[in-house]
Amino acid sequence: MQAEEWHPPTWDEIVRQYTPQVYRLAYRLTGQVADAEDLTQEVFLRVFRSLDSYTPGTFAGWLHRITTNLFLDQVRRKARNKTSALGEYDADAPRAARADEPERGFEIGNLDVDIQAALDDLPPEYRAAVVLRDIEDLTYEEIADVLDISLGTVRSRIHRGRARLRTSLAHRSPAETAASVDSDRRGSSFPRLTPRPAQ
Repeated sequence: MQAEEWHPPTWDEIVRQYTPQVYRLAYRLTGQVADAEDLTQEVFLRVFRSLDSYTPGTFAGWLHRITTNLFLDQVRRKARNKTSALGEYDADAPRAARADEPERGFEIGNLDVDIQAALDDLPPEYRAAVVLRDIEDLTYEEIADVLDISLGTVRSRIHRGRARLRTSLAHRSPAETAASVDSDRRGSSFPRLTPRPAQ
């Protein structure tokens, strides 16, 4: 019995089906709307140029590889040129105060500002590994394939990245929250439910 010949999806199908996924990954990697949009556009340009040479496999995995590698290439290129690295544009940083801006709708509604800020502080190699594992839910083996590194390196980058995230997000830990509630009590066993009067 002959295997059925694989036919690539149409360009419209690719863009319609995969744009949200590529943009989400690009945003988590870059931390900036403009950079994520640029990276998403570059990914689809690369896909458009390479679709004829694509070997049937996991299409989503192929997109992860392209997106991540383009991101890491951009970071290296910017570091070589001694210009601002991705993730350092304060004017573009997601802030709840800017939730009224339409282009912020996606990130404000779907992305946690503290977590994104902590991700932005990670070295790009750690950030890529952590995002692929903890946000995109790839296996360690898939990450090794996407990043073209050994399984041990994947484990090391994820471990170190998560350790840095724990430190960056320590202010959100339950113990920290409990301590702030305890310090705000007025001699009773209940937390303060109303704000303190202005001094």
